[in-house]
Amino acid sequence: MTSVVAALRAVLPADRVVDDPDVLGSYAHDEAEWAPWELPAAVVRPLDAAQCQAVVRACLTHRVPVVPRGAGTGLSGGANATAGSVVVSVEQMTRIHEIDPAERLAVVEPGIVNDDLRAACAARGLWYPPDPASSPWSTIGGNVATNAGGMCCVKYGVTRDYVLGVQVVNGLGELVRLGRRTAKGVAGLDLAGLMVGSEGTLGLITEVTVKLRPARAPEHTVAGYFADVIAAGRAVAAITAAGLTPSALELVDKTCLEAVDAWKNLGISAEADVILLGRCDAPGAAGQAEAEEMIRHFDAAGATFSARAADAEEADALFAARRLAYPALERLGPVLTEDVCVPRAAVPEMLARIQATGERHRTTIANIAHAGDGNLHPLLITPVGDEPARERAQAAFHQIIADAIDLGGTVTGEHGVGLLKRDGLVAEQTPENLAMQRAVKAALDPHGILNPGKIL
Repeated sequence: MTSVVAALRAVLPADRVVDDPDVLGSYAHDEAEWAPWELPAAVVRPLDAAQCQAVVRACLTHRVPVVPRGAGTGLSGGANATAGSVVVSVEQMTRIHEIDPAERLAVVEPGIVNDDLRAACAARGLWYPPDPASSPWSTIGGNVATNAGGMCCVKYGVTRDYVLGVQVVNGLGELVRLGRRTAKGVAGLDLAGLMVGSEGTLGLITEVTVKLRPARAPEHTVAGYFADVIAAGRAVAAITAAGLTPSALELVDKTCLEAVDAWKNLGISAEADVILLGRCDAPGAAGQAEAEEMIRHFDAAGATFSARAADAEEADALFAARRLAYPALERLGPVLTEDVCVPRAAVPEMLARIQATGERHRTTIANIAHAGDGNLHPLLITPVGDEPARERAQAAFHQIIADAIDLGGTVTGEHGVGLLKRDGLVAEQTPENLAMQRAVKAALDPHGILNPGKIL
């Protein structure tokens, strides 16, 4: 038993601390293919903020790294353990402390699953908009740590736009509240906002206060079928240029559709090579008019077929194919997931470059995308155990990052930097910018115990 494990067991109930090697492996990494990881010394599953604080203080005393973890659905290696670290899994901190319809806010623990919070809010006539494709599994704490986006963020914004306040344990073992509960507030620096997207490098999140919206009217769903991703990209650029703001605009290519059909037998790939899925949520006739205008842009860009969904069941089936794309592709082999974001006008060019990169490096690249805001997810697939294919895929991965930066984009739109994108961050941002970020990290975590090695 290591000294830190003994220290943890001295301050926590015995069932909160796990050091069984067979269990540690299942908590040692997220879903980022090929991101490095090692076995931690222990996994701690706290039940409340006081236990989280006790963990950080024990680790601080022993100068042991603390690696926060939600559901482990991340795709950048941000939750990957280092040797001898302590993984803090908030999976059992799932309480909803408050839903306030008058103030339109909710106060929740970090382990609550996104869809569970959304369902609880819906029961009160309220809506929590951020909806990553992993919403049935990912936690609010993980969403905050990575500033997760989702399908509706093209119109309603990302997680940062809904976080009013957080409670965190900082690198000195202090339990602090940041942010506010009011609709407005500019007192002091926005330290709560700073925690959003920090991937556990600035504090261990123990509670989140989120802003809610009133429930929406039913959406209008449209679909356009295209011969290739470049034509679909032209439709996205045209919709943006026309000033339309859909509540979702998603792209799914042939490789994804075939993988989903092979798994779930939805029968979509027989009808389309690439699908654009759009949604409009303006009420009444305005929503219908927006849907019809999107269809016109689909047709003008060369859609082979376009139509409104006949009913909610058909609409849900189409979007189910989008949500199932990633796990369906994982059945084909290891998947290295990209997450670049470019200006919306550059979407056709970026899709063309991705296609050329796949051909140049002889790598199968599937494409799904939050196309309406330029957030593209090329998925690089390699056969199991094929090391040359893996090396080609990694070269393609870095070329895609370089192309995104070249087109005025960013190396990550919503998955985070973690381990996979650290080189990309250095390529994207200036030395002065990076120095400022390191200074913030040093101030809030002077002993460097909070998720070291991630982002910076």
